[in-house]
Amino acid sequence: MNHDLDSIFTEISHLHSVKNSEETKSIYAELLPKITEYYTNLSQDKRILSAYEEIWENEKEHLQAVQSKVIQDGIRDFKLSGVDLPSDTKERLKEIQIKLSDLSNQFSQNVLDATNAYELIISNPKDVEGLPESDIETAKQEDGTYKFTLQIPSYMAYMTYGQNAQLREELYKAYVSRAPNNGKVLEEILKLRKEMSSLLGFPNYSEYSLAFKMAESTEQVLDFLYKIADSAKPVAQKEFETLKDFASKKGKIDFKASDVAFYSELLKKESLNFDEEAYRPYLEKERTVHGSFEFIGKLFGIQFKEIKTEVWDPKVQVFDIQKNNLTIARLYSDLEARKDKKGGAWMHNWISRHKLDSKTILPSAFIVGNFPPSHGDSPSLLKPDDVVTLFHEMGHALHHLLTEIEEPFLSGINGVEWDAVEFPSQFLENFAYEKEALKFFAVHHKTGEALPEDMIQKLVDTKNFQSAMGVLRQLEFAIFDIKIHTECPDEVGVQTILDGVRKEIAVNIPPVYNKFQNSFSHIFAGGYAAGYYSYKWAELLSANAFYKFKDNGIFNPKLSEDYIEKIISKGGSKSAMELFKNFYGREPEIEPLMRLLGIAA
Repeated sequence: MNHDLDSIFTEISHLHSVKNSEETKSIYAELLPKITEYYTNLSQDKRILSAYEEIWENEKEHLQAVQSKVIQDGIRDFKLSGVDLPSDTKERLKEIQIKLSDLSNQFSQNVLDATNAYELIISNPKDVEGLPESDIETAKQEDGTYKFTLQIPSYMAYMTYGQNAQLREELYKAYVSRAPNNGKVLEEILKLRKEMSSLLGFPNYSEYSLAFKMAESTEQVLDFLYKIADSAKPVAQKEFETLKDFASKKGKIDFKASDVAFYSELLKKESLNFDEEAYRPYLEKERTVHGSFEFIGKLFGIQFKEIKTEVWDPKVQVFDIQKNNLTIARLYSDLEARKDKKGGAWMHNWISRHKLDSKTILPSAFIVGNFPPSHGDSPSLLKPDDVVTLFHEMGHALHHLLTEIEEPFLSGINGVEWDAVEFPSQFLENFAYEKEALKFFAVHHKTGEALPEDMIQKLVDTKNFQSAMGVLRQLEFAIFDIKIHTECPDEVGVQTILDGVRKEIAVNIPPVYNKFQNSFSHIFAGGYAAGYYSYKWAELLSANAFYKFKDNGIFNPKLSEDYIEKIISKGGSKSAMELFKNFYGREPEIEPLMRLLGIAA
């Protein structure tokens, strides 16, 4: 019954994210507290815990390894849900869970509403000079004006290529100060998470969250993050000084945060002779999707067969994944930006592989993006970073879809430690700029010409352009996340902690109006609370695995078979570190990560 309920509510939750309307908002808001209450009651049902404990006590010698893991994880989860607490405490925990789910939904909806509410209307054609023709065409309105929004394709187009610094700053300010009403929402979220953790016997939410992760303590996490920061910051400082000097030579004396993307693109173009826009004609979305699936198919010995079935938008594509001519999974792909879709990119598992009446039910998943939309005869043309995003989400999807585990609690991404969930996604994204992958899809959409060798090499050579600055930004987010979930501050205290983290980590301190925390959906409306560090933690695993492929030949059937068999297919049936060591033969080392980031260890 739980699996059926999960799949039905996943459909509702999914539509709430990709086809957001008054109707979906209303239905989702009505059902969310009921679903939360149901699962909270279930997790605090002592009868089920007693049944688990009885099975473990009497049958553990006869259980298969996967069954043992289900029982052990179940007992752990019941204990961590407060099943043994007094009834009044359990009732308070239930109230907190319901309120937290409502606040997370409110946070997410506030971000979407704020994103959709803003428009920058430009009437002077001179102010759009320098933008790619495709972006100008997308922005152009019937009355001859140009509209830019806070949706990522539109926002980044002007921030990267818009020559009017005043308009860039106006757009930047609107983006980083979105959803000010979330200040009080996140304060309440932090307060309730702290209370929940205390009721369950943990000093703070950070320590509570680690009960479900590979990392053993917040100190271990912070040590890991600061170790990377120590190596990255000197490099990032040089990168930023180079950027400021370049901008100064271009006449930009008062260098601001809203100038970073524009001058970074110009610097890359002039110093490395790299023009990102020149790649877009070679990265037409349809060709890129189908070609990348061909590459992934060759890499892992699978095939993607596009099928027609009911979907929520005409641009959604559906693929059956096959192996040895047998269908093993289904993938839904929704990649173009729309006004009624939440921002960002994600994978959402819909159905997990499981047995039902001795019949295997195959898994399915959604991948969602916000790539530049196609219009009429104008196709969706991607940037190289969009290809990385596609590979990243496909890594998540394959983790769920290629599982061989038929216990739904451990099938696919289920039961995987949260700080290992990003391992397969970051592993696959590393192939996006590899020559062997690009040759499958990087073809000019008009001429049919393959991406020239020199452009492929240039893409590889510029992969780590300003990488240290990017690393520090991610570390800033991760350290901030851990600290606010350790200290549980109010709205003002959150800003104080963020200012402190920026002071010790950032090389480019944002302006005071930058309130990015009010749109930090990963930790306030997603699953990454006290877990944003997982991206870097998992990147340690993925870098080690990636270089094992790169150094031994990308199309290495034995290596691919080992990766699928020893990691991907196992889902959450064993600990991530045990699976990694089974695949690699040792624990991960930091050097491959630094090599991947282009930073000396």
